[in-house]
Amino acid sequence: MRILIAGSSGFIGSALVDELRRAGHEVLRLVRGEPVAEDERNWDPPRGTVADGAFDGVEAVVNLCGSSLLGRWSAARKQMIRNSRIEPTEVLAEAVAEHRVPVLVNASGIAYYGDTADVAVDESHGPGEGFMAQLCVEWERATGPARGAGTRVVSVRTGLVLAGHGGLLRLLEPVFLLALGGRLGSGAQYMSWISLSDEVAAIRFAIEHGSVSGPVNLCAPGPVTNREFTRALARQVNRPAPWTVPAPVLRVALGEAAEETALISQRVLPAALSSAGFEFAHTDLDTALADLL
Repeated sequence: MRILIAGSSGFIGSALVDELRRAGHEVLRLVRGEPVAEDERNWDPPRGTVADGAFDGVEAVVNLCGSSLLGRWSAARKQMIRNSRIEPTEVLAEAVAEHRVPVLVNASGIAYYGDTADVAVDESHGPGEGFMAQLCVEWERATGPARGAGTRVVSVRTGLVLAGHGGLLRLLEPVFLLALGGRLGSGAQYMSWISLSDEVAAIRFAIEHGSVSGPVNLCAPGPVTNREFTRALARQVNRPAPWTVPAPVLRVALGEAAEETALISQRVLPAALSSAGFEFAHTDLDTALADLL
């Protein structure tokens, strides 16, 4: 297939490009600057423009655009987080509809469900509350023009992506190696994780399997609490992790973002992937960390 990817230079996007090319697909990449490689095509989401010919022969589009959620969320920061997700999706959904592209795989997040406490949820559950939950609702709604044109749209609700060279583990591993690791708040909040290899394999699965559509949770079938995650990572790097970062300290440091990042509990299950026959390489956190680190 000829597949067009937006957000191809990011942590997940670059791995996806490699995965798809290994599988024999032709990959084109949307870039915001002047194209410098043969596989690059220019676009400008704020202006709503895509280079002529970018969609020629394209059979699937993948949109992974979205700025980082790390740090404090000022009003301006929240607007940037929103714009970085909604604008590209609107532009691509319109273009997909115009060019009758058969498949659109669009990023979303398990933040859609809000704080689920210790209740396990899957794709049959509705949205939760909070800034990110509402943003995910709008993000997925922005694919409407593509769905209206008959495109098979898959909204991939991604959890915490683990890899040895980037993402969450890149931030945590040095801290834990210095024996400064510890749980966040009570440690009872659930973390729904997925290895990077399973993440890109699942996106490829969604592209290639016509039976997959609508919301799809991209997380391993074994979510763990923050306390369990802390102990597993400490075991893997062979260091103690005796510390606790109290919830009030996180709230002072991160402001509003603390409740929707460090302290949020999301116990999310990949029902759609499992029922479609997708096989995870990593279902157990200890095994995944051993492989990744």
